[in-house]
Amino acid sequence: MPFVNWLKRHLVVIAGLITLGYLLLPNVVVTVFSFNKPKGRFNYEWQQFSTDAWKDPCGVADMCGSLSISLQIAFWATVGATVLGTMIAFALVRYRFRARGSVNSLIFLPMAMPEVVMAASLLTLFLNLGAQLGFWTILIAHIMFCLSFVVVAVKARVMSMDPRLEQAAQDLYAGPVQTFLRVTLPIAAPGIAAGALLSFALSFDDFIITNFNAGSTVTFPMFVWGSAQRGTPVQINVIGTAMFLVAVLLVLSSMIISNRRNRQKA
Repeated sequence: MPFVNWLKRHLVVIAGLITLGYLLLPNVVVTVFSFNKPKGRFNYEWQQFSTDAWKDPCGVADMCGSLSISLQIAFWATVGATVLGTMIAFALVRYRFRARGSVNSLIFLPMAMPEVVMAASLLTLFLNLGAQLGFWTILIAHIMFCLSFVVVAVKARVMSMDPRLEQAAQDLYAGPVQTFLRVTLPIAAPGIAAGALLSFALSFDDFIITNFNAGSTVTFPMFVWGSAQRGTPVQINVIGTAMFLVAVLLVLSSMIISNRRNRQKA
């Protein structure tokens, strides 16, 4: 009976840990197989421990080139979507205009719409405009579908802001620019950062929309898909593991900084 009572009290925590472990299991498999030395072309069975792939992550032809293209697109898509999405979020929360309800509804369409539909629609648009498919069409497409996620993240943060803080800054003779930079922007920063990180991850990881609008440009997800038809280089697991570790370090760093700030305020 004591064990049953303990299980009831911690059931939610146990279920959460099991779910988290299930979600992280693919990352563990990728990390383990990044140290594998397969005998054939496919890296699907464990053969021998080796660090050769880590010593030469660009050993596969064109892999690092496609990775560089994906990083560039993800960076500029994040910048574009974050700037535009932040402005749209502030406009939807702070201002009243005739089409406000329609814009609010349209913002959710890219999030609810299947990617293949949006990819085909964007491809049709680019073809009708006579645009040459490549780096710039991918970038525009990524900004388009990342925009909604930024708006939702920033809008939620802006709606929770206390307007009295800005009014207090104005009462202390702060101008509009000073109020925005020293009061509004720091409060909205967590939402903006969340939207930016989500945009970067979505852009870097996207395959369907990119594949439709890429032309002859090959991004890292497209390279992985093409490599899987012929064989799976161990270096792909190395890049995946490195990206995962960078993401974990960013999350841990943000948590440490947040905890230090909370202690200083206390």
